[in-house]
Amino acid sequence: MSSLPLDTAFEKLRQVRTGLLRLHKALLDTERIAYERHHGRIKSTGAFFQLVISDEWFDWLRPMSQFIVEIDEAVGNKKQPITLEQANELLEQAQALLRPDENGTPQQQRYYQAIQANPRIAMMNGELSQVLKG
Repeated sequence: MSSLPLDTAFEKLRQVRTGLLRLHKALLDTERIAYERHHGRIKSTGAFFQLVISDEWFDWLRPMSQFIVEIDEAVGNKKQPITLEQANELLEQAQALLRPDENGTPQQQRYYQAIQANPRIAMMNGELSQVLKG
């Protein structure tokens, strides 16, 4: 990814964050349905949250969760405003995170499977790819 002016990189990062939040929620919803088919109904939002942070079923989504927090911390740091280098680095990390691969890492494989199984997720992935390329 080529280096962008700070305002452009910052705006692109905001768009990526928004898209990642939507994608993450869609992936969590999809995984919850699959989990419940396999293990039975999850009794509460709190129980679901505990599963998301601790059950291996959801392991593959944690890097995305952590990355969204990383963006928030970088963008929201009033004492040390985000630099162009940091913004471009985060955008490069987003590209790496959003790389589905049928034969890649477990996270890449699960992401690939989610894209194949759910047109809505595939569309969101495409939208994020466009933002990152543009």
